[in-house]
Amino acid sequence: MTLSIGISIWSGLVAHTFPYLDQVVAPFDSIWLPDHVQYEDADVAEGWTLLTWALARYPDKICGHQVLCNSFRNPAHLAKMGATAHHLSGGRFVLGIGAGWNEGEYISYNWPFPKPSVRTAQLAESIQIIRAMWTASPANFDGAHYQIHDAYCEPQPRPLPPVMVGGAGEKFTLRVVAEHADWWNYIFQDVETYRHKQAVLKEHCLNVGRSYEEIEQALAVHLLLGESEADVRRLQETEGVRAVSANGFAGTPEQITERLLAGLAQGATHLMVGFADSPRVDGTQMFVEEVLPHLKR
Repeated sequence: MTLSIGISIWSGLVAHTFPYLDQVVAPFDSIWLPDHVQYEDADVAEGWTLLTWALARYPDKICGHQVLCNSFRNPAHLAKMGATAHHLSGGRFVLGIGAGWNEGEYISYNWPFPKPSVRTAQLAESIQIIRAMWTASPANFDGAHYQIHDAYCEPQPRPLPPVMVGGAGEKFTLRVVAEHADWWNYIFQDVETYRHKQAVLKEHCLNVGRSYEEIEQALAVHLLLGESEADVRRLQETEGVRAVSANGFAGTPEQITERLLAGLAQGATHLMVGFADSPRVDGTQMFVEEVLPHLKR
């Protein structure tokens, strides 16, 4: 399968989002938007608004979220939103979704924040409802957390948007991936951890009777690029450049290329890259010119 490479956006860009994308998006196959509502008093853009703007502004790009917080939206309503976006965009929508994690957002916006096992159970039910509404007319579902009765989602999306589940929790999230995901979105940092998570997913697939090979794997990584190691260190101390230690890595183009190729060699067919110095375009352009050609080979 051909490697698909997309660009992911930091929620804090807000008004800088689309001026930045206008300059850099052309070489990428897809655009991936965040879904957060606050980080205390920091500037944060709302995810679904970003997505609809991106679908309209870039008519040749696949768009999705990396990833939606399931708790923020009623699943039946989300199915309708996704179907509408898919129709209006000519089939360019991917439903990226996860169980949610940022407790501060839940508390401030008055969303219940149950324990992880409950949030992932809710995620599993949401995906079942969304798929039911996209394929049955009317749709019905009676779960422990959500119920729908004679719910219509007309017109239904055709072809069906892929459902991409984000996360790597070994007990709950990866089981949801095994049971319900078309794509698995994994934050990549090193090959050893990735291999371990793949092994856990394979075990879940075996337990639920699903073929591991039919789940497409998407690596997500935030990058900081510098022309030399000294340049990388300088950038790490530059105001406005974000740390990547929790969700990616820093390095020269050669180092970044080697590390990404090692991850992709484990079977991923999608790559989603964000850049720690955005909305500056320097790191993104360096990636496009000095890393992207090696990945596309």
